[in-house]
Amino acid sequence: MSVEMAPAATAPEIPLVEVRELRQWFPVGGGLLRKHDMLRAVDDVSFTIAKGEVLGLVGESGSGKSTLGRAILRMTQPTGGQILFDGRDLTKLGRRALRPLRPRMQFIFQDPFASLNPRMTVRQIVGAPLVIQRPELNAAARDARIAEVLGTVGLSMQYAGRYPHEFSGGQRQRIGIARALILEPGFLVADEPVSALDVSIQAQIVNLLIEVRRKLGVAMLFISHDLAVVGHLCDRVAVMYLGRIVEIAPTRALFRQPRHPYTEALFSAVPVPDPTIRRDRIILRGDVPSPLKPPSGCAFRGRCRYALPECAAAIPLLRQVEGGHWKRCIRDDLVLGRPGKRGAVEEM
Repeated sequence: MSVEMAPAATAPEIPLVEVRELRQWFPVGGGLLRKHDMLRAVDDVSFTIAKGEVLGLVGESGSGKSTLGRAILRMTQPTGGQILFDGRDLTKLGRRALRPLRPRMQFIFQDPFASLNPRMTVRQIVGAPLVIQRPELNAAARDARIAEVLGTVGLSMQYAGRYPHEFSGGQRQRIGIARALILEPGFLVADEPVSALDVSIQAQIVNLLIEVRRKLGVAMLFISHDLAVVGHLCDRVAVMYLGRIVEIAPTRALFRQPRHPYTEALFSAVPVPDPTIRRDRIILRGDVPSPLKPPSGCAFRGRCRYALPECAAAIPLLRQVEGGHWKRCIRDDLVLGRPGKRGAVEEM
């Protein structure tokens, strides 16, 4: 009779990406005699992404999602905080020191047309990273790698001589994904990669990203407005409001029982293709506050139907309410996420 041995204890794995109290502020206005204001696009954001994990990032337009994604890849210089990539702090590295790390972290842009040079062929667009990062490869080796990555995204090498305007939106996005994958990265930031596409094409691109993750084990920060897409693709979800993470949790836990009033409002706005399901739509009062002059205390309190006077006293801490589920809200007495006759969250 064989006996299975218990696996030996191992040290906890270091996250591939760790963001610590990241800030991205931009100066606005000012002059010789007047001090400029600071627009707090990203303010005190912390989270981790494990190797092979997909973290969804959702929130309204203007919440700072795209700015956060660009800051993580050092496309902009953060104002403060730390960005650890595989244990190395990117915020302390200069341009030359960053260059060897660039192939391991890539960006997928939102607009599949504006992000491609109209004067370059597919071969030139997809192969450009190889020319920059791997100049030792000859033309034949580059073409072999281009053909391989085009096949990964469902395109043929016969398209390599064509220009971006000769392709549909979905095909152009596949070209952009191929360019991001050509250097075999371990981490991708996908900035709303399906929002500019038709619904039928969106499904194709989402399925492609799922397949890429399965085959290559790529970790990803997936930025989106679409909670249905996020629920289909992501392992965990972070909810962002006015530059801060207000809730972060495993996808199933968040969809089953959101813990922050803003997350509940987002779920109530998701359309359900079933006329028999009644839903109480949560209409947020007022406008999103300006990141130039954020309100005191909880930034969401001016639009929150559960706000108390205490919410204005101090900025709530992002704290753990159960295993892996964190929220930035002082109220623990709320039961959220089940508006209407049949819960919107339950039906997703």
